Amino acid sequence: MQRITDHLGRTVTFSFPPKRIISLVPAITETMYHIGLEQEIVGRTRFCVHPKDKVKQAENIGGTKEIKLDRIHALKPDLIIAEKEENTKEIVETLEKHYPVYVFEITGMEDVIRMINDLGNITSRTEKSSNLVEQIQSEFQTLPNVSGKRVAYVIWKKPYMVVGNHTFIQSLLSKMGFINPFTEMEGRYPVVSEVDFKQAELDYILLATEPYPFRQIHLEEFQALLPHVQPIIVDGEMFWYGAKMIEAAPYFKKLFGEKSGIV
Repeated sequence: MQRITDHLGRTVTFSFPPKRIISLVPAITETMYHIGLEQEIVGRTRFCVHPKDKVKQAENIGGTKEIKLDRIHALKPDLIIAEKEENTKEIVETLEKHYPVYVFEITGMEDVIRMINDLGNITSRTEKSSNLVEQIQSEFQTLPNVSGKRVAYVIWKKPYMVVGNHTFIQSLLSKMGFINPFTEMEGRYPVVSEVDFKQAELDYILLATEPYPFRQIHLEEFQALLPHVQPIIVDGEMFWYGAKMIEAAPYFKKLFGEKSGIV
């Protein structure tokens, strides 16, 4: 048995290395497959869709905010992976009555590196996790710099919600040189109005394809609302943390690089 402290300071005791893992976090599920845990992952949420050719072998145990406890019991996991924002406190409290639950907390870039390294440690995949960290760090050295442009990253409509402070997406925007005026508002994902958008003196509005599926029609709505601001549809999955960051770096270079006219 192994005793370890998770990102919330909780002591987790589990069989090492774990052989039957359930992940409740899409970005971490993808990362786990990347470091070679195909045989160990027995359960995942319906939102865990990457890598597409592998996730179907794991049982769908529900969503990130609502789980099918009977399916989890049937899988008999020896470790469950959760994340503070992605999953609810109630889910963790329910599951920890039956199984070891390791909770990560991702609020910035440094947490991602810690997550990948810790994931390698608790699953006996330290070499592959270290390689992934090195690859991400190498790719991210080439991120574009947008030189202080003011931006809003919109994740929801009715009501409008934007990315605020203490989030991975904000740390990523900051790393690329963006200024997000909504980090001054309360909450990690503040609710904002059309008036707030108008007063923010924005250069760009990034409309994410998930969790809300912003499309061309919404881009046109923002063009009409803010004629001097450039709205851009962005692939929300490219703002995931973990293994997706390898794909994200070239995506950002293409989207925000000199050829796009943004810098």
